[in-house]
Amino acid sequence: MKPEVKNYNIVARAIHWVSAIVVIGMFAVGLWMVDLSYYSEWYRTAPHWHKSIGLLLAILTLIRLVWKGVTPSPKVEGNAFEKIAAKLVHGLMYVVLLVLFVSGYLISTEDGRAIDVFDWFSVPGLGALFEGQADIAGEIHFYAAWTLILMAAVHALAAIKHHVIDKDNTLRKMIGASK
Repeated sequence: MKPEVKNYNIVARAIHWVSAIVVIGMFAVGLWMVDLSYYSEWYRTAPHWHKSIGLLLAILTLIRLVWKGVTPSPKVEGNAFEKIAAKLVHGLMYVVLLVLFVSGYLISTEDGRAIDVFDWFSVPGLGALFEGQADIAGEIHFYAAWTLILMAAVHALAAIKHHVIDKDNTLRKMIGASK
């Protein structure tokens, strides 16, 4: 018999916290970026960074899913409803991330140009696949970003509730400090 896993491993924890910081930062920058004027010094720089970091986050998310599939995780704590809700919300967060990645790609490549990721590599553009692609994908991207940030807030509040009210190890497992 294998021993029970008490904490998430260091790689899973690192990816989780880096992803959380990047998602919050990308959300804030995205909101700020849409109001930049053509004459702002950030008008071209901010979108370049947003696209580059977004694509790196997409790669990190793929790595995260593979890592999650090949390494053991601790059990979800809570009552039956909380366990189901936790699994459902985690799954939906990955779906919303996928929607964000795809919609961001469709916004950025409507004109057929590749996306340069910090001049390290380029992701080819497919061009316009449908009428009004950038506008439609932009709306989807906006609402998906708000959905993700709200889901992340609920996720954080649930972890705090488990820590403060239930006094279980839910939060400790993600910082590597189980009782």
